[in-house]
Amino acid sequence: MLQDILPYKMDNHYYPDAVPKADSRIIVMKGEISDREILIKRTDGDRVSFPAFSEFASISKEKVIYLFKIADEEFFLSDGELSDAMIPKECEFCRISELRREKIEPKSNVFAVYTAFHLYEWYSTTRFCGKCGSPNANDSLERARVCTVCGNRIYPRINPAVIIGVTDKESNRIILTRYRSGFAQNALVAGFTEIGETLEETVRREVMEEVGLEVGNVRYYSSQPWGVASDILSGFFCDVAGNKEIRMDSSELKYAEWVSPEDIVLQIPDYSLTNEMMRLFKEHGYEGTL
Repeated sequence: MLQDILPYKMDNHYYPDAVPKADSRIIVMKGEISDREILIKRTDGDRVSFPAFSEFASISKEKVIYLFKIADEEFFLSDGELSDAMIPKECEFCRISELRREKIEPKSNVFAVYTAFHLYEWYSTTRFCGKCGSPNANDSLERARVCTVCGNRIYPRINPAVIIGVTDKESNRIILTRYRSGFAQNALVAGFTEIGETLEETVRREVMEEVGLEVGNVRYYSSQPWGVASDILSGFFCDVAGNKEIRMDSSELKYAEWVSPEDIVLQIPDYSLTNEMMRLFKEHGYEGTL
């Protein structure tokens, strides 16, 4: 999955006093949320990296925010727009949605993009206090925003969501879906957890809403951070209970069918928890989900 970057590891501890070194990587983003772009460097075809602090003509150490570290490489976020003259040569802005569709290397940099996007959106939307409207400031001890007037404190938002492999033990099949708009490849039933719900209750509700089926034997599989939607995804398999006829929510989906392992077409590239769950069923069938 996206976060599987061994032998490297992401250190997401917040170091508020960190300042960029010459070789620190600077993340620069621009554009609307639905069309967000990130500044990248392409090398050797499918390899992507980010400009180092030393490559920028003029950027203040006070105008960058420490994000995280992968292996020994530190990442900082540019806090504010840069003029064209400040952009390093041999760099280009690329839509994040395009990067998702590409098979780029190293995967650790793809994970960096998604995680940086998550933090960028949070910093961008929390410049002002949601209680009194006054400016927020970065906390001096932890990754938090603190109102300069009323003291209201907020932390990065993480949305819980579920990915659901609906299985039929008798026929050794799984339900694959495709969204009506947006992502065009095969997917599984999915949705956000609502107020007052357990994750297992979310599974049952989303399956009923999207494909009109009751399910049981809900079993946890794995989880994944998914920064492009500020999500933490929890993957579950569950068994259809009773009627197996799909009643698809056509307002959200354009396709939902029972599919045998040999007929599963996987996503490209293979970053997502959804794809890993589909691959598991493709290679091992129902028994692989137990």
